[in-house]
Amino acid sequence: MSHPAAPVLTVRAVLFDMDGTLVDSTAIVEQVWLEFAERYGLDFNEILRTSHGVQAGDTVRRYAPAGADFEALTAELGEMERSRTDGVIALPGAEALLKALPDEAIALVTSADSILADIRMRAAGLTMPSTTVTAESVTRGKPHPEGYLKASALLGADPADVVVFEDAPAGIAAARAAGMRTVVVGNAAARHNAELEPGMWRIADYSAVTVTSVKDDDGGHLLTLTL
Repeated sequence: MSHPAAPVLTVRAVLFDMDGTLVDSTAIVEQVWLEFAERYGLDFNEILRTSHGVQAGDTVRRYAPAGADFEALTAELGEMERSRTDGVIALPGAEALLKALPDEAIALVTSADSILADIRMRAAGLTMPSTTVTAESVTRGKPHPEGYLKASALLGADPADVVVFEDAPAGIAAARAAGMRTVVVGNAAARHNAELEPGMWRIADYSAVTVTSVKDDDGGHLLTLTL
């Protein structure tokens, strides 16, 4: 029985989401939102269903009761997330892939703020790319494409020459709206996205992902990723 060949993508830049894509922080995220839901008598499962990959402040404004201090609540939840790192680990193969890619051709695009992103990446043992687009870097969070478009512009890459690694429905929607090829990472994403559109692929983790990089005449990188 023959097996289909692994997809091969040729791009000039690679963009990564963080939580659920490079870093597994599920236990902490769920714990914080559970405490929030219990405090206000909210539907925890509904919050989880809609909050993944979305800026915390957007979720607080959506679910906190009228009259609540949204900014103070968001700050409190952010501090809870920053102070908890137990169980934060890198997805299999993530460290090796980041090391194999040229730093000037990659970026992190996350709904976390810069402090939380730094804490989570360090806790997972991953090196932060030099180019990052965090919550405070954009005016509109995922599913809006602003973050991914900003990252590609910072790297000098056309959206058509970019691939995004994402796990959350909001992030996948943002990448697709930006006109970028998208690799859906992890099993949780598979449950949310039963059907893959053209220009989308799915991997469980990075264990089988390989990359080659060559410099072209203008000094940029031509990256070939095999999934």
